[in-house]
Amino acid sequence: MKLICIGRNYTDHIKELENEKPTDPVVFLKPDTAVLMKKQPFFIPDFSNDVHHEVEVLVKITKVGKYIDKKFAPKYYDEIGLGIDFTARDLQAKLKEKGLPWEKAKAFDGAALIGDWLPKTEFDNLSNINFSLKKNGTVVQTGNTKHMLWKIDELIEYISKYFTLKIGDIIFTGTPAGVGRVDANDKLVGFIENKQMFSITVK
Repeated sequence: MKLICIGRNYTDHIKELENEKPTDPVVFLKPDTAVLMKKQPFFIPDFSNDVHHEVEVLVKITKVGKYIDKKFAPKYYDEIGLGIDFTARDLQAKLKEKGLPWEKAKAFDGAALIGDWLPKTEFDNLSNINFSLKKNGTVVQTGNTKHMLWKIDELIEYISKYFTLKIGDIIFTGTPAGVGRVDANDKLVGFIENKQMFSITVK
């Protein structure tokens, strides 16, 4: 299983981090060791003093595919989920400044929270899904998939040009504005529409 992550897919998030708007999807990978084990807290790594939460809609691949046309992309997934791309922002900033890869800031152990899954048939329109993240009871991120620069099927078409998609692969589709630091004892709860998809404590 691999985790394929999309950066800068929401305009408001691009603006808040003062990044350039990309002309193509920004793609990076996380290894399976980045997946946070179920019912485990998230431990802030000792190499960062500024880890941020980035809540994202997830897509789980159900069949092998390469060079997938957008119109056939829906055949390659059945479920929609929610997760967090934890990011060591201070480390990422140093790496970006030097033009180096982001992996140490994005792909460290436990950096990918994967919550529950919902059948895609529960949604009338996958391009109009509301999702949100609460930190200690306060909503800190809200998003809707209609604001994606590249929608789910477009992402599958693009990603599959470069990487063969395999059963169990998960796509993190990007985060909206509102990313922020997590601290010890924070409680993070994620929602798709009004359904709770995960709840986690930070240590």
